[in-house]
Amino acid sequence: RIIAELDKPPSKLVSDLWAACEQDKKDQRQASADNMKFHWKPIGPFFGKMDAEAITIQDCRDYRAKRAAEGRADSTIATELKHLRLTLNWAAKNRHITKAPFIEVGPESDPRDRHLTKAEMRKLKDAAHAPHIKLAIELLLATAGRISACLELTWDRVDFDRNKIQLNTSERGKGRAIVPMTDRIKEELRAAFEVRSCDYVIEYSSGPVKSVRKGIGNAATRAKLDEVTPHVFRHTAAVWMAEAGESMEEIAQFLGHRDVSVTRSVYA
Repeated sequence: RIIAELDKPPSKLVSDLWAACEQDKKDQRQASADNMKFHWKPIGPFFGKMDAEAITIQDCRDYRAKRAAEGRADSTIATELKHLRLTLNWAAKNRHITKAPFIEVGPESDPRDRHLTKAEMRKLKDAAHAPHIKLAIELLLATAGRISACLELTWDRVDFDRNKIQLNTSERGKGRAIVPMTDRIKEELRAAFEVRSCDYVIEYSSGPVKSVRKGIGNAATRAKLDEVTPHVFRHTAAVWMAEAGESMEEIAQFLGHRDVSVTRSVYA
């Protein structure tokens, strides 16, 4: 009876399944756990009290209509519903529910091609006040790394002698890259290394930083720039390389893409 009670799955409420799935992702140190926490804010009030197995296509369409009325883009709504689908598939796989219902994601808008010009980048850097936000911006641009990889970067993977940075990421299926240091990022990293108080390159209060989204957003607001997210720096770095005449193969290697056709479809 004790074993049965311990193995008892959570209720079939979406809120309980989501919490269990998020905890499982945290235990596996997957970056998707942070994304789940972020996307629960809109998903929770609508789906939280629903029986997971009873969710219908119409529920998904009603959710899309509600979020669209709030001014959210198709791509944002689709991402939120994909996280709901991920949670329910996880619940079915772990036998918390009998079968995951079909989650209709709906149309997605075209990928954003937002990138920063040199002038916009200078304005953004000038508007970034906190040291860890300044360093994050420099690192994201210099490495074209995903935000999770940059926030997880530790000093043992920064090789000043060979001028290389070993990026890593906890996101499964995402490419990893060894990128060269530019003179600028090397100077910035050396300065940060001298005053470090923990193993993480991007640190705050002697510990790792979970998110810089708000800090970058505040800097962008002060600089009067729109649609600046951590991913914009990765896109910006790649666009600048393409404009400078770098080959798609080199850009793909820099971005950690396993298939150059992915790089070419976005940046060619």
